[in-house]
Amino acid sequence: MNLIFSWAALRALTTTPGSGGVLRVQPEDFVVEERPTYLPGGSGDHLYLHIEKRGHTTAHLARELSAQLGVKARDLGIAGLKDRHAVTRQWISLPAKFEARLGEFSLDGVQILRTERHTNKLGLGHLRGNRFTVRVRGAPGTADQAAETLALLGAQGLPNYFGPQRFGLGGLNAEEGLRVLRGQSELRDPQVRRFLSSSVQSALFNRFVSLRLERGVFDRLLVGDMAKKHDTGGVFLVEDAPAESLRSGRNEVSATGTLFGRKTKPLTSEAGALEAQVLAEFGLTPEVFASRKGDRRLTRIFMEDATLESQGDGYTVSFALPKGSFATSVLRELMKNDVDAPGGAAETDANPVDAPEPDEGGPFEEGEEQ
Repeated sequence: MNLIFSWAALRALTTTPGSGGVLRVQPEDFVVEERPTYLPGGSGDHLYLHIEKRGHTTAHLARELSAQLGVKARDLGIAGLKDRHAVTRQWISLPAKFEARLGEFSLDGVQILRTERHTNKLGLGHLRGNRFTVRVRGAPGTADQAAETLALLGAQGLPNYFGPQRFGLGGLNAEEGLRVLRGQSELRDPQVRRFLSSSVQSALFNRFVSLRLERGVFDRLLVGDMAKKHDTGGVFLVEDAPAESLRSGRNEVSATGTLFGRKTKPLTSEAGALEAQVLAEFGLTPEVFASRKGDRRLTRIFMEDATLESQGDGYTVSFALPKGSFATSVLRELMKNDVDAPGGAAETDANPVDAPEPDEGGPFEEGEEQ
């Protein structure tokens, strides 16, 4: 199994014609607005900054805030990381005692839109998700067909694939991650090793989702699946597949895939056989992920408030996704091309330590894309 990321290797949900086109001709073509779980209350020992940035990853912005204001990195609060190739707006918190120093902060492409006090530090994952507004250029006359695909995704949900940002410049992170898991890598930085091995988790998950699409069970449940309720987040073992598939057809529940680790058990029965096939294709066993914590991830997600507007050279699409999900999963269905191809100008920072862990309590978001 090829570990290098490629959209062509992952089955699309829709069979409608693709619009083609290109993304991110300029930063304003890709706008990401963080959707917080809560807003600052107006008082407390922490200062929340609502920040707009261009040309910087969130990690780089955090380093600059730390260096210029004298804030310890551990005292900065960030809900999710955002890419540099976009206009992104997000909240960052710091101890309120540094408020007087904000006038000293300056970074090209960064603007503090608002400041507000709150009682607690902002934590990784303290967000509902992100809203994306994306301009697709080089696709004139395709707005109607793109709108048709968008409507299908709104009704059926979309595959919750990890996008190319998870796999690094050139899509090669999972290959090195496999060497880490097998004890063959010379890399010693533990944070880099964790991130690279998480790319292997992501590659296995993507293949599991793609295989469900190939087998016609993307929106159905199998005996042995661990399904998740979309309204409450509750996870349960599927024993009566026909009955639970009816609930899945009503978009109430969806299957989850395994991000292998010491705290996650492999699937069983029919679903377990599908998962075992994926592991066999990669020549892996669950035991090699013993150094990872592990988690479960929805195979299907749903957009909110999706709209599409025709433009002279293409169209602009807007939608909201839950945290940890990638806008490229939507755009790939609309465009039917190698969206944000690894190694292209739209790729996120190649430094893997700028990326969060998918199974350590935090989202890997777009601004993600992720």
